Amino acid sequence: MTHLAPVATVDDLDRRVIAALQLNGRAPWSAVARWVGTSETTAQRRYKALCERGVLRVVGSLELDRTREGSSMLVRVQARPGRGLDLADQLAVSPDVRFLAVVTGAADLIVDFVARDNEEMMRMLFTDLPGADLITSTEAVAVIRAFTSASMWDTGLLPVEAAAELRPASLASSCERADWDGAPKALTGLEQEVAAALKEDGRAQVSTLARSLGHTESGVARAMDRLISRGILQFRTLVEPSLLGYDAEFMVWLSIEPDRLDAAGRQLARHPGTKFLGAATGRFNLVGHMVLPRRTDLLRYTSDIIGALPGLIASDVTLHLATLKYSWHRMVRAAV
Repeated sequence: MTHLAPVATVDDLDRRVIAALQLNGRAPWSAVARWVGTSETTAQRRYKALCERGVLRVVGSLELDRTREGSSMLVRVQARPGRGLDLADQLAVSPDVRFLAVVTGAADLIVDFVARDNEEMMRMLFTDLPGADLITSTEAVAVIRAFTSASMWDTGLLPVEAAAELRPASLASSCERADWDGAPKALTGLEQEVAAALKEDGRAQVSTLARSLGHTESGVARAMDRLISRGILQFRTLVEPSLLGYDAEFMVWLSIEPDRLDAAGRQLARHPGTKFLGAATGRFNLVGHMVLPRRTDLLRYTSDIIGALPGLIASDVTLHLATLKYSWHRMVRAAV
């Protein structure tokens, strides 16, 4: 029997605080307060309350394709009839699962596995797959390059000028970076420690990190600055999209003519509903995680946005019923 998290609600001020942190998870409270129209104390208090309720979490996130810290495999899973939620429970507790959603369509679950190397990935998928007895079929696609990531997403709840002030100058989508196709760079031991600590608390102060890791503040600060300036470390604000007014959360699975893949990826990455978009292997070579205000918006989206992509061969949509895990963490569900 699955145990879904309790539902949550937020008010307009909460949403503005979340929107500011989505633009920059480490934004100074003075800047957050100015853009959400409240005091620094109130903004901090709202943030703390949302975190304590499990509604919100700011985390540091590594761009895996720019490091040697692992690779991602998105797996479309079909479960035995009536056992999808039981299977989701088993997968959600796996430390190898970064993202997990219960969906409708040609799959029952979407699972993002992260492995350090091919041997580890084979173990996950073929030897030690949680809930294997509940699975009827799987289809795996390897993410080979991100066009844009969730840390770049703008909720649209604040003025466009807010992004210009709050977003760090170093933040740019993968396809806009001149060095996007450069060889991955291994992290130093300290960089790995800093990234691991920020994965749990993206707003942790440098002094706090230094004490917990046993390093000097200057060393920790330099390591963090290197990761951020190289585009390797970004900060995500984890929250259910429906709390921000986006009731349709879904993934698109697209087959694009190979010579048009880059153009199609860049075009779709610019759509305001795109949270993540990556090039992948397999029959679906462009995969995206999207949001829209209403499910009824999907008709126009599929016809006007997906249908207009260059080189489109085929498309599939899996609509989220519940997202159990974002960026390694389980979150409280939104009220419907």
